[in-house]
Amino acid sequence: MSPEEAAAEAGLDLRQLAAASAELEKMPATAAIEWARDQFGDELVLASSFQDCVLIDLAMQVDPSIEVVFLDTQYHFAETLWYVEQVRKRYDLNLRIVRPQVEPDDRWLDDPDGCCGARKVVPLAQALSGKQAWMTGLRRSEASTRRHTAIVAFDVGRGLVKVNPLATWTDQDVAGYVTARGLPEHPLRELGYESIGCWPCTRPVQPGDDPRSGRWAGLDKLECGLHGDEASPASDSNPLASFAEDHSDSLF
Repeated sequence: MSPEEAAAEAGLDLRQLAAASAELEKMPATAAIEWARDQFGDELVLASSFQDCVLIDLAMQVDPSIEVVFLDTQYHFAETLWYVEQVRKRYDLNLRIVRPQVEPDDRWLDDPDGCCGARKVVPLAQALSGKQAWMTGLRRSEASTRRHTAIVAFDVGRGLVKVNPLATWTDQDVAGYVTARGLPEHPLRELGYESIGCWPCTRPVQPGDDPRSGRWAGLDKLECGLHGDEASPASDSNPLASFAEDHSDSLF
C-alpha cells in the first residue's frame, strides 16, 4: 500500500498535511501545537523521553490538558525517573506512563534492536491505540537520520499524523529557550550526557562530539525504532513537496 493509499484509508490527505507543514515552517513552535490541538483534540498525544521539557513547556502554554506519554522501559536512569516526577509536578501534567509487557532481562546485551522493540516500539503502539496524531520533540539537527524531519508528516506504519513542532530548532535554540524560561534540566546533562536513553546503552560524550554518539556507542545503530517510515513533505523523495510549496495557501 502506498503512503497516499494508507493516508486515504486513515481519512487523511497528504497534500493537506504537506501544505500545513510548509505553512508552519514559517511560524513559532506553538503554532504547530495549536494546529495539532485544533485538528485532533483529545485524539492527540505528546510523547516525551524527558531528556528535557522544552516541548512540554510549549505545549502547556497552548493546552495544559494535552496528554503526555512517557515510555518507562524499566531501564531508565534513576535521574530520569526523578526528572519525570519534577516535571509532572511543575506542570500538573496529564501524564500517562506506559510500561513494557515483558519482565526486565538482559536482551540489550546481544539484541539491542529487539530490546528497543519490546520496551519502546510495542508500548508506544499501546499508547497510541485509538489516537489520530502524536507529537514529538524531534529536531533536524539531532542526527543525520532526522535531517528531513517535517513539522507535519504522515506516520505510515501507524496510520497517524505525526507533528514535530521543534523540527527546525537548533541546539542553541533549545539552550536559549531553557535559559529564558528557567526550565529544570535533566541532572545528567552536567555530567556530559547529551542524549539520554536507557542506562545500558547510553554514555556521556566529550565536548564537541556528536550529541547522539553516546547512544548505542560502538554499534551501527542510531535510532530505537520509534521514528521512521513517514510520508514527509520535507523528504526529498516525496512528490508532494513542491505541490505543497506551490499550493499552501489554498490547502492550509
